[in-house]
Amino acid sequence: MAVSILWVDDEIEFLKPHIIFLEQRDYVVATATNGEDALDLVSSQNFDLVFLDENMPGLSGMETLARIKERKPNLPVVMVTKSEEESIMDEAIGAKIADYLIKPVNPKQILLSIKKHVHMHTLISEKTTSDYQQAFGRIGQQIGMANSFNEWVTIYRRLAQWGMQLAESNDSSISEVFTMQMAEANNEFGKFIKSNYLNWFSSDADSKPLMSPNVMRNLVFPTIDKGNKVLLVVIDNFRYDQWLAIQDLIAPYWRVEREEIYSSILPTATQYARNALFSGLMPMEIQQHYPDFWIFDEEDTGKNMFEEELLTRHISRLGKKYKLHYEKTSTIKPSSPLGSNLKQVLQNDLSVLVYNFIDVISHARTEMEMMRQLASDEAAYISLTRSWFKHSDLFNLLKEASSHGVRLIITTDHGTIRVKNPIKVVGDKATSTNLRYKLGKNLNYNAKQVFEVRKPEEAHLPKANVSSSYIFALGNDFLVYPNNYNYYVNYYRDTFQHGGISIEEMLIPYVELKPL
Repeated sequence: MAVSILWVDDEIEFLKPHIIFLEQRDYVVATATNGEDALDLVSSQNFDLVFLDENMPGLSGMETLARIKERKPNLPVVMVTKSEEESIMDEAIGAKIADYLIKPVNPKQILLSIKKHVHMHTLISEKTTSDYQQAFGRIGQQIGMANSFNEWVTIYRRLAQWGMQLAESNDSSISEVFTMQMAEANNEFGKFIKSNYLNWFSSDADSKPLMSPNVMRNLVFPTIDKGNKVLLVVIDNFRYDQWLAIQDLIAPYWRVEREEIYSSILPTATQYARNALFSGLMPMEIQQHYPDFWIFDEEDTGKNMFEEELLTRHISRLGKKYKLHYEKTSTIKPSSPLGSNLKQVLQNDLSVLVYNFIDVISHARTEMEMMRQLASDEAAYISLTRSWFKHSDLFNLLKEASSHGVRLIITTDHGTIRVKNPIKVVGDKATSTNLRYKLGKNLNYNAKQVFEVRKPEEAHLPKANVSSSYIFALGNDFLVYPNNYNYYVNYYRDTFQHGGISIEEMLIPYVELKPL
């Protein structure tokens, strides 16, 4: 459909060459010589863009602009004026003009303005599609050749950035291509983990990555030891691409000093990964040293009830004397210490906020059809994260905290992945219920479809009895019992889960920020 433009100017006859220039490029141009006629046209026709003279007799350009916005608030209006006075520019910008041109205008200026405000989304979409098509082969080669953790981090950074850009594209076919490449990456990443994960626990391992138990000791504590007060925000289920989605919102208040991607341990589940993060120990060592603090999967009680105690003992074990505040919530209530007395709380050496809201979104999406519609795919899930954060009490707290001279660290314990492919597993009643990993005895499964750890001690994982073993789902698989198979497959397919092996679950962000 041809783009329709309204050009309003009391000297429209002098603009005839510009109008012919546009019509030769298949634009449909209507004209008006005064504000009243322009308003009649805007009310009776649909235009894609208006060029509006600022200085007209009768109804002025600014008055006409205001009335156009009353009728069509989303119609882009480009103000054209002879004046370069700052006050006029400020007034026009405040009235939400799309652009501002100074007379005399030339055809290229006009064409550029049209492309910017009418064709921008299409042009960006086409450019993004073209650029990704060129990058596709290079990324594919990197995926096929990756044999180290750092190479996988580089690949994921590129894929996450492309995912953010392609989410804005109108080209559904290129989005499908990206989804396929992401699946290919996860397939190869799963092979990499199966071949290398257990070796990372060898004392002489050359290329083992930073993992959950080392984050506090290697990154957080050294920041405190340099004399900084630290606010550590651990957002449950927080993926690297979700960080990319909110970083521009944070940018006016905080400057990124350090951004890393580290590896969550397996299982990529809160019970294991977050306890390892705070304790500085692998789950097997937690169970050995602090048996009262470790709750096995089949036990019917909270699995993360002792995070503060584990962190306190971690600090003490390293001979440090930090003043610590710890708080866990899914919403910051005015009555909570962080909500009511932030300045005083931040006087501690280390203030920890464990924030569970994204985890709540993931669970709600599984259980509520409305939430599935709101976060129907990866792009919608990321968009929902951004929208939530922009209006959240967490963002308000971070904005206020930026005025208190602390260092902000944002990280997580694990990510999450949208599961699609069911894998049958048989286990007894004591087998764990997580869809991405199973802990139990007498597990029956196809070994080619999972990562199996028959000797949990090799992965520094606890076992409930002598014959316990673990299996982990790969890529976007999820583990389902044969009983009521079809019901559970339909219920859980396309839900966001964690606990297994995928780039999105294991490669997670650590970001240190300094207030502006």
